[in-house]
Amino acid sequence: MATDPVTRFLAALDPEHRETIGARPREEQVLLAAAWERELESDDQLDTLDELSPPAAEAEAARRVLEREIGA
Repeated sequence: MATDPVTRFLAALDPEHRETIGARPREEQVLLAAAWERELESDDQLDTLDELSPPAAEAEAARRVLEREIGA
């Protein structure tokens, strides 16, 4: 399992967004990955989903971050 937050964030994205975000500057990827980690840590609903399906919780957090940060 990858431990690098950017690698984990990119893996949580759907393929289209993974390619788009993967092409952005590393600094922007780091900022988005940090926002993703905060989303995972702070949302109680994601905790419940994480118990059922960690990949689904990570994907939902990634979707929320993209929507909020870049309007995707």
